Amino acid sequence: MNKLVLPQTKTIGEWSYLGIEKHFQKMLSHEAAVLQDRDPEQLHQMRIGMRRLRTAVTSFTPALDLPKAASEKQIGKIARILGSLRDLDVLQETLHKGYQPKLPAKERKALKQAYVYLEKKRCKALTQVREALQGKPHQKLKQTLKRWLKKPTYKEIAQMPAAAVLPDLLLPIVSSLLLHPAWLVGVDLKDTGSQTPKQLKPAAVESLLALRGAMIHDLRKQAKRVRYQMNLFTELYSPTYKDYVEDMKQIQGILGDIQDSMVLDEFLNSVFDSDLKHKAPQLAQLLQANRYKSWLQWQTLQQNYLKPETRQAFRQILLTESGN
Repeated sequence: MNKLVLPQTKTIGEWSYLGIEKHFQKMLSHEAAVLQDRDPEQLHQMRIGMRRLRTAVTSFTPALDLPKAASEKQIGKIARILGSLRDLDVLQETLHKGYQPKLPAKERKALKQAYVYLEKKRCKALTQVREALQGKPHQKLKQTLKRWLKKPTYKEIAQMPAAAVLPDLLLPIVSSLLLHPAWLVGVDLKDTGSQTPKQLKPAAVESLLALRGAMIHDLRKQAKRVRYQMNLFTELYSPTYKDYVEDMKQIQGILGDIQDSMVLDEFLNSVFDSDLKHKAPQLAQLLQANRYKSWLQWQTLQQNYLKPETRQAFRQILLTESGN
């Protein structure tokens, strides 16, 4: 297979080929280790590869002529199954490394019940991953993409210069991000007319997360999609563009920490069949403290992206191609 060389890549079709090939190969490189369950990091990297492959396929849909077997829907199905196993690994690691060492002996002992339950769930999830990766849909997906990479087919728009098309690919997903309602969680425009988030106490943040946690998590997923899509084109933009990619990474990370903490809290309440505050009060306190710390970090980014000048600068950088 002849690889396209970056500096010679000018059309959106050629650029789509690079993205699909790169992330498909990353996915394949970790598959054997995932099946053997060697290292949770291998699963993590394969999941990333599949997510970014899905982003590439979705982002370049107007230019691609891909068979149905290689659609983003098929990729997404496998990625979600990998995600279920990865989420359990994250829970286990967070408990073991992030919280257990800080707990008194009584609470560390109580966590053994959680570890047993986690291991049972993980065994089931691993079985599902192995069945999915060895199943016909995934095998067909791989065969289809290998054939396509040997002889790619495109729609007519693929012949257009990348610089002419990039804003049209990026602006819609960035607009969806900027219009997301979660930016206004904790902001009362009616009463104050201000776009500055309120300074809330920990208890108030807990109440807000209980009410709006799903919305905030959805913003995290949107920031991840924007980050992955923007990452496809960093070579075609100025260094300032990468600053916005880094912001998306921070938003994804901070909101991810809040979500992971809430999921862990809910999981432990389920395991203990009681209020975590009674079963492991110090652990409950640590979880709340970490959520509040992440919330304060989030408010800095939230306030910045509510500023009209920040939003306009973000849009403008997408219209300013570097000329590579």
